[in-house]
Amino acid sequence: MSLEPHLVAKNLYYAECPRWHDSKLWFSDFFDHGIWTLDAEGTLERIHEVIGQPAGLGWMPDGTLVAVSMLDRTLLKSEGDELVEFADLEDMAAFHLNDMIVDSQGRCYVGNFGFDIYEFLAEEGMAALVEPPGPPTANIIMVNPDGSAKEVADELFFPNGMVITPDGKTFIVAETLAMRLSAFDIEPDGSLSNRREWANLAHTYIAPDGICMNQDGDIWVSNAIGPDCVLVAEGGKVVQHVRTPDACFACMLGGPDRRDLYMLCAPTSVAYMEHATNAGSIYMLKVEVPGVGLP
Repeated sequence: MSLEPHLVAKNLYYAECPRWHDSKLWFSDFFDHGIWTLDAEGTLERIHEVIGQPAGLGWMPDGTLVAVSMLDRTLLKSEGDELVEFADLEDMAAFHLNDMIVDSQGRCYVGNFGFDIYEFLAEEGMAALVEPPGPPTANIIMVNPDGSAKEVADELFFPNGMVITPDGKTFIVAETLAMRLSAFDIEPDGSLSNRREWANLAHTYIAPDGICMNQDGDIWVSNAIGPDCVLVAEGGKVVQHVRTPDACFACMLGGPDRRDLYMLCAPTSVAYMEHATNAGSIYMLKVEVPGVGLP
């Protein structure tokens, strides 16, 4: 099959955290401060504004939308046409909140930067992000459906995209700055245990950002430092490679049969709204093996 993706949306700022829900692709545009949808005809619709900069998205079992507000470190949830505060995580997250996954019981697993990456880059330079001793690490916070929260994992190097396997037993997270995917067992109370390396990607120079799983148990991985979206097997073997026009920051399997691989691209992620340009885009490729699990 062709591995040439085609353009399905353009003139975005920085599209991230895609989810397939209710026959549409949902995503956050960080620097537009908007939550958007893209339908099968290519129509874009701005659904919500998030002043604190939206990121991870998910839905409770009853259909309630949950969204990350990055800059003020809170979770929001939908009430009618509005978004209201659901959980304040400012005291538990060291810096901006980032991606999130919501499991089948409505538990939200939320990652964060762990440190001020912009200040770190200015003072230490890009190489210091991946050279020992590296930057500070971050945690993952689990928020229960009642809004209570607890830390369930720590010492992660910039936790980013996450997946939960179809059986609901395994949690996998992209550690962007460690260039690896790490796996955990999910305990009955939602806690994470038995941490292990699922795939080491340093040999391919892939810094994993957004991820999604297919029916074979392989994981599509977007590369935050290059124009790539790769399919990775457990252990780190690259099964397929898709070249994208710009750096690929997120990916999601959607469509009626979950065989449409959406890839969200932009020239850079290091920008604030006042410096951002609407050069972001979304590309799509039909793949053989459909998506499974969450998100």
